[in-house]
Amino acid sequence: MAESQAEVLALDFDGVISDSVVESFVVAGRTLARLDPGAAAARAALELEGGDAAAVRSHPLYGDFLDLMPLGNRAEDFGVALRLLEQGRAPIEQPEFDAFREELGPDFLQKFHRVFYEERAALRSAGLGGWLALLEPFEPFVELLRRRAEDRILTVATAKDRASIELLLDAYGIAELFPGERIVDKEAGRSKRAHLGLLGRRLGVAYAQITFIDDKLNHLEDVAGLGVRCALAGWGYNGPRERQRAARQGFLVCDLASAEEDLFGAPAGV
Repeated sequence: MAESQAEVLALDFDGVISDSVVESFVVAGRTLARLDPGAAAARAALELEGGDAAAVRSHPLYGDFLDLMPLGNRAEDFGVALRLLEQGRAPIEQPEFDAFREELGPDFLQKFHRVFYEERAALRSAGLGGWLALLEPFEPFVELLRRRAEDRILTVATAKDRASIELLLDAYGIAELFPGERIVDKEAGRSKRAHLGLLGRRLGVAYAQITFIDDKLNHLEDVAGLGVRCALAGWGYNGPRERQRAARQGFLVCDLASAEEDLFGAPAGV
């Protein structure tokens, strides 16, 4: 089937393919430690140096950080989350998160974004195996992608950096499913509208041919007007609040048990 006639599955990466919150928490803490060494969250990050995933998940700030994940979009929003936790202002809703983000100002956000990727690269360079151990795949979904790869054009539309994506796809054993032109990373822009627009142009497909799956409801809300089919990955960084809102807006809400039929249709012969 020619790509211009095929259906496209555009996948967010963190929270859909990769369970990345442990690594994000560690790198965000290291980033704040560089920008503001006296911050409470920065001191907490230093406690995690050299720790494994289990140690990170048991940290007192980790659970609240995870609860704030649905409200952010890019790396700098991890800094917003840490500042909120320092002030004891979690849990909050999206409007309060966005207002607090504006209060922090572009200087903090831009510095955090830049330093976050420097710290991620440093952590990765210090020991690739240790870095990969913080980033487990959502294995049932990865296995599904392997099994049904011929049934859709598989693409990635993510705010993550390409170097990390390529290393992780290789580690997960699915790099061959995502040729380079089918990966749109953080350089495309802040909004997933930009990611999907670039994918559509590269593949020569209309928005109506694209199913976009993300674990962030705010991303789906942003792109819904394009005419793409939107699906919330219920195994990612969202909760009952986001799933209920997604269903009310008419978005598909998937879990790992329903993902195959929801996204690919029933296998041949079933």
